[in-house]
Amino acid sequence: MRKDFLIFGSPLIEKDEIKEVVSTMRSGWLGTGPRASRFEQLFGGYKGSKHALALNSCTAALHLSILALGLKRGDEVITTAMTFCATVNSIIHAGAKPVIVDCQRDTMNIDPREIEKMITKKTKAILPVHFAGRPCDMAQIMKIAKKHGLKVIEDCAHAIESEYHGKKAGRIGDIGCFSFYVTKNIVTGEGGMAITDNEKYADRIKVLSLHGMSKDAWKRFGDKGFKHYQVVSAGFKYNMMDLQAAIGIHQIKRVEKYWEKRQRIWNKYDKAFAGLLCSTPLKQEKGTKHAYHLYTLLLDTERLDITRDEFLDELTKRNIGAGVHYLSINMHPYYQKALGLKLDDFPNAEYIAKRTISLPLSPKLNEKDTDDVIEAVTEILKQHKRK
Repeated sequence: MRKDFLIFGSPLIEKDEIKEVVSTMRSGWLGTGPRASRFEQLFGGYKGSKHALALNSCTAALHLSILALGLKRGDEVITTAMTFCATVNSIIHAGAKPVIVDCQRDTMNIDPREIEKMITKKTKAILPVHFAGRPCDMAQIMKIAKKHGLKVIEDCAHAIESEYHGKKAGRIGDIGCFSFYVTKNIVTGEGGMAITDNEKYADRIKVLSLHGMSKDAWKRFGDKGFKHYQVVSAGFKYNMMDLQAAIGIHQIKRVEKYWEKRQRIWNKYDKAFAGLLCSTPLKQEKGTKHAYHLYTLLLDTERLDITRDEFLDELTKRNIGAGVHYLSINMHPYYQKALGLKLDDFPNAEYIAKRTISLPLSPKLNEKDTDDVIEAVTEILKQHKRK
């Protein structure tokens, strides 16, 4: 057993980030400024997007995207049951109504057939989540959106590197939203980004992200002197600090290098867990690029004498950290009450929720780390085979 605890999602922070953060602190410019602007340029360049808006979280990006698209109270936004609560909360905070549909059991992504069933006169947008870094079936989703005149916001929290038939995730719909949380593929500690080719949407997000101050107010965050501003909307405090961007501007330069490292770990896990009492992730679909953000095993609980949660406890005893991604939205008491959801509403998402376990998958992991994960998982599965 490991002597030290292997933290799930621990990021790889290198010397350049540390030097940049120290330099930022010494400069006295800690808030939004030149480094945040530089990070926007680098990320927008990587994604090939005309506009990239650095924010303090992907949640902020989702919230502002819904508002930028002009959705109003009572408008419906269709999204998936297999997602983090922030996806649904963003719709609620924007005043719209979340309409939850089931995912596909194999891809764990939103099922386009379920989207079509739930469209009403009030439906205004679709919010697909590229779960674990696997691109959704965007051809079908965009076909549905076009047919019904709907907007599409891509939740790309897991999908920085993802591509779908030659198009980068976040560039297929109207707006793409990204996360740089500490467990993500590139990190700024906390942080997010919204990208779009639509200038109107970009301007609206920019204004709303800083108290609703006019776009000219952002010129205050430079070295050209004081600029007066006017408040044109009741906005929010969603801007990214230079302290965060100082990390991101170096992380983004290594995004493909880190992707390759995670791919090697992913393939190693696939090989090691084949034939055990679990299901490994579905292979990458032809014409797509998986971001390899979450490596999710589905435990064969029917043939094990322990539950998923007990499996997690066994891993913890062996000093291996793991995650659960996710409980289905209808399994949370708040959404049962607020949205009228019930258990058994989304059988595929619930099936996954009761069996899923996410294993460490970070460029920080070394060979011993991954060997320890494999040894622990294999040992537990073999020890708890139902007799």
